[in-house]
Amino acid sequence: MAHLRSEAALSPHTLAAYRRDLDRFGAFLQAGGALDERLVATGEILAFLEAERAAGMSHRTRARRLAALRAFFRFLAREDGWGFDPCEDLPSPRRARSLPRLLGPSQVDALLAAPDPEQMLGLRDRALLEVLYATGARVSEVSALRIDDLREELDVLRCEGKRNRHRLVPLGRRARAALREYRTRERPALVAKAEAKGRGTPPWVFLSRGGGRLDRRRIFALVERYAGQAGLDARVTPHVLRHSFATHMLENGADMRAVQEMLGHADIASTEIYTHVDGRRLKGAHARFHPRG
Repeated sequence: MAHLRSEAALSPHTLAAYRRDLDRFGAFLQAGGALDERLVATGEILAFLEAERAAGMSHRTRARRLAALRAFFRFLAREDGWGFDPCEDLPSPRRARSLPRLLGPSQVDALLAAPDPEQMLGLRDRALLEVLYATGARVSEVSALRIDDLREELDVLRCEGKRNRHRLVPLGRRARAALREYRTRERPALVAKAEAKGRGTPPWVFLSRGGGRLDRRRIFALVERYAGQAGLDARVTPHVLRHSFATHMLENGADMRAVQEMLGHADIASTEIYTHVDGRRLKGAHARFHPRG
């Protein structure tokens, strides 16, 4: 894991997932009577992936399991003097092109209106939801936002994405207003709580009730709670807001390369999945305007 952290620059979340994947593979080997990874051949890895499929693991999870095993055995082959890599001839799995779940504009409006600004932490929660939808940022990026990441003179915020890549994302008028109100009326009291506990001045934008960093698990719970209050599907997550942001941008004529940059996608193929909704608009335009539509 130290090798992956220093050389591959993987995020802490990915490293934790890889550790769980390797532990699961180790348990699979032990159940089959194999205890030494040096005796592992390609057949054992294929058997493991098939067992995971039979256990109901998703395509995405199985693909990540294989990525963790590739990294592990590549390291053994290169650094530990082991000449055989059992993953070398395994084909890379094709990512399933499942369509993302989305909210319509009216559903987004209902969700963003759900926090009560007169209730405790209502201003924080409204600003949080506005930022998630206005920027399409990942939940881990929003959790990690610091005060100095807000570039108010440029109306943008600075996100640190995967593999420590940084990008600037524009903030809309409503998100800026919600942030300003939260920072003026509510955040100072949360900062004071942290300082009273001897923790110093917290640098993060979104703070917990006690003045600590609002972690991603709590953000997930807040989005789900407000989705329920708004009468939406209880499975609404921060990533659903990210998908909705991208789709609504493309529907309203945004350039795909610009959306790719705002989302922090390294490959535009990751952004192209959002064109499925825009395709409905194009088909309607074709039917309306083409001479043989």
